Amino acid sequence: MRVATLLLLRHGRTTANADGGLAGRQPVELDETGRAQAVAVGARLRALPLAEVVSSPLIRCRQTLELAVPDSAPSVEDGLIECGYGEWEGQPLKKLAKDPLWPVVQVHPSAAVFPGGEAMAAMSARAVGAVRHWDRSVTATHGADALWLACTHGDIIKAIVADALGLHLDQFQRIVADPASVTVIRYTPTRPFLMRLNDTGGDLAGLVPPKRRRRPRKTAATSSDAVVGGGAGTT
Repeated sequence: MRVATLLLLRHGRTTANADGGLAGRQPVELDETGRAQAVAVGARLRALPLAEVVSSPLIRCRQTLELAVPDSAPSVEDGLIECGYGEWEGQPLKKLAKDPLWPVVQVHPSAAVFPGGEAMAAMSARAVGAVRHWDRSVTATHGADALWLACTHGDIIKAIVADALGLHLDQFQRIVADPASVTVIRYTPTRPFLMRLNDTGGDLAGLVPPKRRRRPRKTAATSSDAVVGGGAGTT
């Protein structure tokens, strides 16, 4: 069984990113650098036949998609909204680093609950649930070779990647998702595969599925099997 392929796109740089603040769910917008990043990633995405485009409801993601894939009509997915940082929202990161909760967020995020906000474990669960739901829907509607794109936020992407790798949430701070980066995951019936991580400049055309043979070769391997030896890659 083959399945659709998910491209996770982080929004471009924002004014809050540039100023060293924690934007959270505030309506911060892309800065000049972020807009340029969105245009650049759009050039990389142009070769891909995206079956669906999905977005966090926050404006920085919608602005990124308007520049990167202007001909798309994104579906808004509340499950991909930024983590609810509560009282931390809008605060300088330098100040937050002195908060007693900071080391918990860094080394034991599964126990972190932001004051007046969301638990990081809850953030992870609803984000993973959202992309898995969409992946099933895209596969059912558009077929197993479909590519689809979700534009969301750094911590959301890191949590989804940690889940795909079978990592405990306490390991997710080891993962990096830069502004306008592309991360690619393919879910299969028994396990996900992380195909790209934090890709900020690579050619994405290799993600387009090859044309099917009329008579597929008989094999015991399935889409859930890893290629022994690493395989020939996508080129």
